[in-house]
Amino acid sequence: MVFRRRDKRPIWKIVAEFFFPRGGWWRAAQYVRHRLHRLPDPPHKIARGIWAGVFVAFTPFYGLHFVMSIILARLMQGNIVAALLATFFGNPLTYIPIAMVSLGTGHWLLGTEFDPERAERSLAGKFTDAWTDLWHNIIAIFTGAPQNWSNLSVFHDEVFFPYLIGGIIPGIIAASICYYLAVPVIRAYQNRRKGLLKDKLESIKRKHDEAKTRDSTTGE
Repeated sequence: MVFRRRDKRPIWKIVAEFFFPRGGWWRAAQYVRHRLHRLPDPPHKIARGIWAGVFVAFTPFYGLHFVMSIILARLMQGNIVAALLATFFGNPLTYIPIAMVSLGTGHWLLGTEFDPERAERSLAGKFTDAWTDLWHNIIAIFTGAPQNWSNLSVFHDEVFFPYLIGGIIPGIIAASICYYLAVPVIRAYQNRRKGLLKDKLESIKRKHDEAKTRDSTTGE
């Protein structure tokens, strides 16, 4: 295939570069910004896509953010590519802050207890316990072993549902801030790009006219 990598990367390298990009996170952010600026749609449509991607980053549906951002962008008539790029608002550097804010807000809205000092450790433990239960119960379907849903129930009640509810408010706030920041920046970039393109076309036309005049003078 034309676009296939010549050097096949091992799994550990793919995982490592996901958390620590080769050019660093600043370069990765610059690349995303550059791609957003060069999208051909009107600024408001691109910004609606950004809104969708940033909002989805505050949901607990890890692994489905791309799919959800596409659906939301289509519903909002936003740019789908912008939505996909904006999901990188949620990345290994921001996952923990987003989770802490969403969980804290969710527990506050639900009137349940949330201890931020212990949340990071217990959150990882609850994720592990939930996946262990899920894997055990899948195997139990074929082996006849007793199924246990207690850890999954704890995960749903203490992590997933509060995260889902609590991510709505900060997600809307963050997405709206990004939207209103993106519109003037993208508009200015597009206007500047149009101006540069116009100057380039005028320069080409001027050179063409000069060459034509020179040829006609030489012909006389």
